[in-house]
Amino acid sequence: MTEGPYRYDRMVENALRSVIKESLLQAIKFGLIKNHHFYITFRTDFPGVDIADWLHERYPEEMTIVLQNQYWDLKVEDAAFSVSLSFNDIAEPLVIPFAAVTAFADPGVNFGLQFQPAAPTEDVKKPSKVKPGIELQPKTKNTATDSIGASTQEKIVTLDAFRKKDGS
Repeated sequence: MTEGPYRYDRMVENALRSVIKESLLQAIKFGLIKNHHFYITFRTDFPGVDIADWLHERYPEEMTIVLQNQYWDLKVEDAAFSVSLSFNDIAEPLVIPFAAVTAFADPGVNFGLQFQPAAPTEDVKKPSKVKPGIELQPKTKNTATDSIGASTQEKIVTLDAFRKKDGS
């Protein structure tokens, strides 16, 4: 792609990231109904990502979370979202800028998007943080996972096919 203000590759990725935002807003409004659930992969080393130190040590570069049965305090703002997930029966808050997301999938409807890591910005706004360390009663299995399943991975749409191969 060309340099300058007409970076269509970046414009398209930004537009597609808005699908994640809208999906999360729909989940807040209606809940995750029928087969819908979200796999969200993000760069843990991206500016503005706020996760527990032990999670960052375990996932120093990238992590995939699942929003399905056990998640709390989902909040969506312009540049980021926050959510609490159960890890070993303890709710951990996560703050994730949309620009840090590298993959989004809703395997219940065979939908997925994959992104190139966005260029970090200095002014990433964090949403209101949820309270850390809330103990939970075990209800279902852990909602965090290490990777997207193979059947989901096959259905992810990548933008690489639309990019020039000269590295721009």
